[in-house]
Amino acid sequence: MKTALILSGGGARGIAHVGVAQALWERGVRPDVISATSSGAFVGALLGHGYQPGDILKIIRDTSFYPYLRFGIGANGLLHMRKMEDVFRKFIPENTFESLQTPLVVTATDIVSGEEVHFRNGELALPVLASCCIPGLFSPMLYNGHHLVDGGVLNNLPVEPVLGEAGYMIGSHCNPFNLDKPLKRTTEIVYRSLILAMHTKTKARFAQCDLLIEPPALSRFSIFDFRKADQLFEVGYQYTKTLLNDEQTLFP
Repeated sequence: MKTALILSGGGARGIAHVGVAQALWERGVRPDVISATSSGAFVGALLGHGYQPGDILKIIRDTSFYPYLRFGIGANGLLHMRKMEDVFRKFIPENTFESLQTPLVVTATDIVSGEEVHFRNGELALPVLASCCIPGLFSPMLYNGHHLVDGGVLNNLPVEPVLGEAGYMIGSHCNPFNLDKPLKRTTEIVYRSLILAMHTKTKARFAQCDLLIEPPALSRFSIFDFRKADQLFEVGYQYTKTLLNDEQTLFP
């Protein structure tokens, strides 16, 4: 039976996916296909390329995202996200979906047509980065005739693109609906509103997962807590490790 790994968006909280992967890898659970959106797509691309979770953590720790994540409206926002392409291609120089060791499906949102757009072949960097364009923080990215923003706007746990390809679904959701951390920035409030607007549909997608991984401790972190990469990794790792050791957890 083939296994799919579904990775949600969540800004910096997406680093928890790397810890989740570490715990899965240690148990010999490797996906046959990855479906991801937003920051999950960034992690999913690196996993699909063949990087080990520990290597991905080092990449995130050693890369300063702040020069590219400056708040911008209009052209400035687009410019800074486009500059991330150079960083991305440094780690995946082949820059194609076809070059990945594990197939990847990236979900983005066409803000004009109001539809999900799925990418699984051709150029890799721009679809992944477009999927990370949080509305209000980055301008839509024009790619292949689509004005693309964060895939989480319509689908923050993209199970559907791989339903026909795998019989066992592992969902890693890093956007808890209950938060302990106060929202201090307008951009956080905008993003939080998107997540809550998708609440019902995301909950329905939880039911499609054979194994759902959603560490409650992520409620303490902001979507901008990139400097807490080690803590976010550890939250994902420890929670998943405990979950996998539970005798009631079923494997494919």
